[in-house]
Amino acid sequence: MTRPRDTNQLSEPPLPIFTEAQPVPRARGDRLPSYLRDHRQRLRTRFMDGGADAMPDYELLEMVLFRAIPRQDVKPLARALLERFGDFNGVLSAPTARLREVRGVGDAVLVELKLIEAAAHRLARARVMHRPVISGWDALLDYCRTSMAHRETEQFRVLFLDRKNILIADEEQAHGTVDHVPVYPREVVKRALELNASALILVHNHPSGDPTPSDSDIAMTEQIATGCTALGLVLHDHLIVGKAREISFRAEGFL
Repeated sequence: MTRPRDTNQLSEPPLPIFTEAQPVPRARGDRLPSYLRDHRQRLRTRFMDGGADAMPDYELLEMVLFRAIPRQDVKPLARALLERFGDFNGVLSAPTARLREVRGVGDAVLVELKLIEAAAHRLARARVMHRPVISGWDALLDYCRTSMAHRETEQFRVLFLDRKNILIADEEQAHGTVDHVPVYPREVVKRALELNASALILVHNHPSGDPTPSDSDIAMTEQIATGCTALGLVLHDHLIVGKAREISFRAEGFL
């Protein structure tokens, strides 16, 4: 007589309904669950009514992530990114390789973050390029903060001005390590002559966050100032950008 098959031996253990990496459950009609739909709408409404100032960093970051991850709760990822990189600007400015280290960051998230960063840089740049720099000093500082404050390596830029102190070029002259960038005064002055510039503003960042000038910063600035004087160029200032503040060589008496 044939024995009945043991169905228990053939059955598989039940699988979990969801895992941490899977999207949240969808409502009928392939729509977001109401609690997520309502949460996103509340954030959008608050943003439209009060602007970015009405929202903490994690909620603003959530809104950036909505388009990249349309079917999942993005609040845990937003908080993880802020915990790793400190604040909203730090997340946007973080290198792609380091962003990928955060669980949940894929190509779609990277595109959204770097798109927002690029838009911020372009907007800040548009407010200073081909405009009088001296009368628009606050806009210039905003541009320098946006483009350099959260970099993880040192970058040295030169802003070239014409006779009316209008910014005609903004160029990266060198980039280096976390605490050093090689600068060649001769090349800085040579480039000014090539652009027919009349004045310069030097800018570099300190990834440590402390904008206090080093001895080498001071010595390098003196060399460039000497070269400018010899060729009839004006060195208006040297700005060092830190995480929360900037140092002006002119204001501090180094120029």
